[in-house]
Amino acid sequence: MEIQNTSFLSIEQLSDKYLTKGTQITRHQNDVASFREIFATKQAAVKEGELKFSKHAAKRLVDRGIELDDNQLMRLEGGTRKAGQKGIVESLVLMDELAFIVDVPSKTVVTAMDSRSEEENIFTNINGAVIV
Repeated sequence: MEIQNTSFLSIEQLSDKYLTKGTQITRHQNDVASFREIFATKQAAVKEGELKFSKHAAKRLVDRGIELDDNQLMRLEGGTRKAGQKGIVESLVLMDELAFIVDVPSKTVVTAMDSRSEEENIFTNINGAVIV
């Protein structure tokens, strides 16, 4: 059986063509980008300071009637940035009468509560706190 050279694209060529919109990894055609390089490039493409809310946190905000204005969101992002600069991974961010648990490396708010919540005001699995 003889295998003929066809003009099919490799997986790397397809991923470069269809999965890297807006970002480019400069490689020679025969080189293969490592997962670490692709991941780093994608992370760099994410906006600096962009804070995300997990599904759980979004539900807590709605359930507890917590609405954040632009100023509060900026302060929360600033507190997350400060926590990251100090090496905090899981941070409690206290702002006004609100408390947020934030996964700092992913910039994701994990949960949110206000002072009226039925919780016992005990925070676990954090390694730092920021008051903004």
